[in-house]
Amino acid sequence: MRLFTLLFLLVTSTISFAQNAGSISGKLTDKEYNNEPLAFANVLIKGTTTGVTSDFDGLYLFEELKPGTYTIVFSFVGYETQEIITEVTGGKNTELNVIMSASAASLDEVVITTTTKRESEVALLLDQKKATEIKQSIGAEELSRKGVSNAAGAVAKISGVSKQEGSSNVYVRGLGDRYLNTTLNGLALPSNDVNKKNIDLNLFASDIIENVSISKAYASRFYGDFAAGNVDVSSKDYKGKGFFNSFIGSSINTNAADKTFIKSEGTSYFGYYNRYDNNPFAVVLSHGFDPVELNTPIAIDFGGSFGKSFNFENGSKLSFYATGSFGNTFEYRKGEATDYTNVEKKSFEVSEEFEYGTKTTAMAVVNYKLDSNNSFKFNSLFINNSSDVVGRFGIDGKGRSRDAIANTDEGFYQIEVKFNQNLTYVNQFLGKHNYDKWIVDWGIGYNLVNAHEPDRKRITLEKYQFALDNDSTTNPTFYSNVAFDNQRYFQNIKDSELNGRLNIAYKVLENFKLNFGYNGRAKERSFDNIRYGYDLVNSNIEVENINDFNNIFSLNNLNTSSNQNGLYEIKVINSIPGQTNTNRPGLPENTYNGQLDIYAGYFNAEIKADNNKWLIVPGVRLESIKQTIDYNVINLGNSGVDSNSSSETIALPSLSVKYGLTKAQNLRFSASQTISLPEFKEVAPFVYESISQRIGGNPDLLGTKAGINYTNVKDVSYSKILNLDLKYEWFISKSELLSFGVFYKQIKDPVNQVVAFDATGTQRYFRTGDEARILGFEAEIRKNFILDEDDKAKLSGGLNFTYMHTEQDLYKNISGTYSVSFRNEKEKLQGASPILINADINYSPTFGNYKPTANLVFSYFSDRIDALGSGQLQNVIEKGIPTLDFILKNKLSKNIDLDFGIKNILNPTIKYVRNTAVGEVIVTSPNAKGVSNYKRGIDIGFQLKYKF
Repeated sequence: MRLFTLLFLLVTSTISFAQNAGSISGKLTDKEYNNEPLAFANVLIKGTTTGVTSDFDGLYLFEELKPGTYTIVFSFVGYETQEIITEVTGGKNTELNVIMSASAASLDEVVITTTTKRESEVALLLDQKKATEIKQSIGAEELSRKGVSNAAGAVAKISGVSKQEGSSNVYVRGLGDRYLNTTLNGLALPSNDVNKKNIDLNLFASDIIENVSISKAYASRFYGDFAAGNVDVSSKDYKGKGFFNSFIGSSINTNAADKTFIKSEGTSYFGYYNRYDNNPFAVVLSHGFDPVELNTPIAIDFGGSFGKSFNFENGSKLSFYATGSFGNTFEYRKGEATDYTNVEKKSFEVSEEFEYGTKTTAMAVVNYKLDSNNSFKFNSLFINNSSDVVGRFGIDGKGRSRDAIANTDEGFYQIEVKFNQNLTYVNQFLGKHNYDKWIVDWGIGYNLVNAHEPDRKRITLEKYQFALDNDSTTNPTFYSNVAFDNQRYFQNIKDSELNGRLNIAYKVLENFKLNFGYNGRAKERSFDNIRYGYDLVNSNIEVENINDFNNIFSLNNLNTSSNQNGLYEIKVINSIPGQTNTNRPGLPENTYNGQLDIYAGYFNAEIKADNNKWLIVPGVRLESIKQTIDYNVINLGNSGVDSNSSSETIALPSLSVKYGLTKAQNLRFSASQTISLPEFKEVAPFVYESISQRIGGNPDLLGTKAGINYTNVKDVSYSKILNLDLKYEWFISKSELLSFGVFYKQIKDPVNQVVAFDATGTQRYFRTGDEARILGFEAEIRKNFILDEDDKAKLSGGLNFTYMHTEQDLYKNISGTYSVSFRNEKEKLQGASPILINADINYSPTFGNYKPTANLVFSYFSDRIDALGSGQLQNVIEKGIPTLDFILKNKLSKNIDLDFGIKNILNPTIKYVRNTAVGEVIVTSPNAKGVSNYKRGIDIGFQLKYKF
């Protein structure tokens, strides 16, 4: 009886206390970022040790408080601390929402911490947790820690993503360039390369990146041309007191360090070519062929950034951020270049390439915050990147060619001097406005790309083995089966694009929001090229000095009516009407113009239910697409002047569901219908010819032409794609994550790159079958092993793993503008690696004031198909490679950092192969470098940074 009485008194007293107790809860928002939730802020009851931290959604809660008056203290590093007095009433909750703003009196180092909040791993995990679609991000903080220098390296650290070594190609879930989209601040970007749909992510240096995200699941706000994902680069900006940073660094490549480096004549150290305004024929007459020596191959990089904000009495703020940098690279490759189709055409088992690369970036950002509800941003970006390659093929004197005249088994040699420069201009005007329940987010962009390949030079010799002996009476001779075996080549590309986006969000209820939006883009490309050939009067001309072709192809040796004893004549294929094609300027050899116009409207709803455990986002997008290609090319003969076009209006539904298993765990499901559009270079039938490869487009990708009967060429202009995703996420702590998921894709009428089974072996693009299927699994973990006294990781690591199974149907034969056949009914998908692995280990000890950070980063992709074989030809396979980098960051003082890095430590062999009747043959790829079976070398370097 006493026990029962005691229990009764205990229960009733507890109930009485609960009825008399109250609580305080609320939400913290960030005034500096349009009132977004502020996570990990400190909330303390003044005069006590009772405190909590705001969660991922900016929410906090104090429970079981006695009725009375409390002073609540809100603080966050770099933000104004606020003290608010409030009353607690028994049995009731007091809601206290607070807007936090940055402190104008903060120390410089604190301000920098707050302005990089959106660059931190913690903030990006928060963004991933809250996102309405499946996405992953990597920020400037992690880029710096891992020694990643550009956006291409950034995305390659994300699960399910790999980068093709030796090129700018990025693969997401086994799908390559044609299945990706790239945006800057949510606005479309153009390609800087005729061979690519997307801009080269290597161009976006880490000093202009706030973060890089990949959305792998479709949402209606994205363009319908979406299969693998959308890569969005968010540019840096600044909000805080004035600062100025500068850096300088240097590195060497172990392959290049001891070489006498050579490059094109007429190009500058900073990657510019100043003869664009001159007619190519005038360049051929006035400038020589021979490459020139470059300075010692020690790479340098330098640059700086600054920012400043101005606060006005009316509460508005104007902020400036600008950054600029220059860097160069030296790379030496020694490998093999073999042109092998159904038989060996030519093979250079010992070849070398000297590549000098430069990258100059400049970006200016102006932010104007009119008030807490209205902000504007102008972003202007300029990138100049160049690649200067001198290739020598058959340097051992044993080069082979089945078309050789003197000897098919040895002595065949070619040298090619090639310079590419891409000038990219991106201008954007962005705005965001909050009106109570309405949020308007918009952007307008104009992009311009000038991509040039000016004055590519190629010489072909026979009897090259005589250049290697000590007998002055025997010398190499020119190979001159046709006038263009020795040539000068000029190519120009111009891309322009106007694009825009608009999203209007209306918060109907606390748990119900509607989004209405519009996207538009008008993209245009113009292309032209011209060749001039050296037609040798006497094919037996000897070359006494293989490093002095200028002496042979001089004006004194030009064969004209007034100089009948000349050694050569200059030929052009497309002469000016009324003029000869000999020793006269000509017209472009190939041209094409492409137009892509997309206008789309979309709608989606964000529905929350069951205390925000459920987030359901149904959406639909209606997209109007018009594509046109007009071309005039020589490889199609009388059919070479033509055009093709398509016009479609497509409805694309999508559904995204997120269920919060707990506050730290999500279960996500996504389903969508998307498309894949062919790109300009895939449909333009121009053929680009390198030393050992040829690649061209196919206008049939836009559909059949009226009245023409084709075999297995459908009248479709896009691939239709079904996307399904299921993913589990556990945000273990503010910097720890465990996730895994499965995905499935079904691609109707897929496009593949195919090697023709004919004498030329030209690679082209075909819709190769009815359907392709992808089934994959992804897993990722980020874990802290040792924490310091401030709960920051001293030892941490990350690992992500992807496994994919792909299969596609193949037609037996295809007959259209071009024809091809397949011996297999099914094949794996081009570009898909079954296994992808990324891993890193980070160690950040403290030795007094010295705080180094060491990071070891590993990645691996397994063998994948680079191009499908046709007829009896096997596929071209890109062999899988592992890479390992070591980065040591040293903070020597408050203002000085000294970083050290060793990249590509394992120095794997980069190789492309094809299985044949005689075994495995090493081949090259038009997607990669001019040689195969080479090692890139180890890069060792340092960088010194000073913060003013």
